[in-house]
Amino acid sequence: MNAVSGARGALRVLIAAGGTGGHIFPALAVAQELRSRCAPGTGAERAACRVEFVGTGRGLESRIIPGAGFPVHTVAAAGLKGMGASRLVRNVLVLPNSFWQTGRLLRRFRPNVVVGLGGYVAGPVVLQAALARIPTLLIEPNAAPGFTNRILAPWIQLAALGFKEAAPFYGSKARITGHPIREVFNRIPPKVHKPPFVIFISGGSQGSVAINSAVVGALQFFKQQPGQFRIIHQTGERDFDRVRRAYSEVGIEAEIYSFVDDLASVFKRSDLVVCRSGASTVAELAAAGKASVLVPFPAATDNHQLANARVLEKAGGARVIEQRHLTPASLYDKISTLVETTWILEGMERSVRTLAHPEAAARIATLIEELAARQN
Repeated sequence: MNAVSGARGALRVLIAAGGTGGHIFPALAVAQELRSRCAPGTGAERAACRVEFVGTGRGLESRIIPGAGFPVHTVAAAGLKGMGASRLVRNVLVLPNSFWQTGRLLRRFRPNVVVGLGGYVAGPVVLQAALARIPTLLIEPNAAPGFTNRILAPWIQLAALGFKEAAPFYGSKARITGHPIREVFNRIPPKVHKPPFVIFISGGSQGSVAINSAVVGALQFFKQQPGQFRIIHQTGERDFDRVRRAYSEVGIEAEIYSFVDDLASVFKRSDLVVCRSGASTVAELAAAGKASVLVPFPAATDNHQLANARVLEKAGGARVIEQRHLTPASLYDKISTLVETTWILEGMERSVRTLAHPEAAARIATLIEELAARQN
């Protein structure tokens, strides 16, 4: 089967993804793979293959997804875990509207397959699709499944897994595909390590106050080794001004951004990456072959970031500092030790590449086509 010969003459896929780059960029990788399988030729032929998105409209999806050329619909949605009682009650009251809006969208778009990437927007969309007997697929990015995907597991047909460690949870529905990422990460060549060592620091698309504060405290140590380091720092919007002032006050020149659009180019320049351990981040590190110091987000649902980080650590591709142990001194010590022994960096890079799955998006696209074929 190809992407333009699905049920009712076309393949129509609805992808539920939104909020953070960790959900959006993998979804886009799959969407772009599906679009590439449309028959070349006239615009009418290409229009027969339709991939559309659904999100909350409050996150990055409102900018990034349309910018990639895909329509995005919005529905009301809210989380149900990790909050106080009053907020939980408010969020539960959102659910009837979520299901009504989702049902209207499903009836209008009539997808052959609905794909969810976890997160609270996926819950009502995938569940209602399953109840309507529309084939459903979950992309499970984490080594330990999150709350939404655990709830949805009994209802779906297939689960595409980024880590084999998640397979026991999904049983016969599990397919180990790897985690889909943008193709550009797979083309990053190994770097020759020499001073000044480029350290890329990021707390994710929204930033991390904890990582930012540890780095700010460590600037006094970096200053003692002029010419040894070059820092690129993605701070997030809320912490940008504070961090920029701190560098200025210490007298260290650095590239400081609230958000980095072209992450792959920064990876290409970097000798070492300091970051969180969301599923997309660790998949991008593996594809790019980048050694890292990982600081898992401790409030992540069911501590799945720690599980992701331990997979890379066990493979030899990363060092892990749990946030409760993160200090300016511990962070600087880890960074300086690694860059001063470049053979260790090179070994970490070789090790982390063993976890890469460059064909993940293609494998998931094939699963989607197979699900659509079952409808015929």
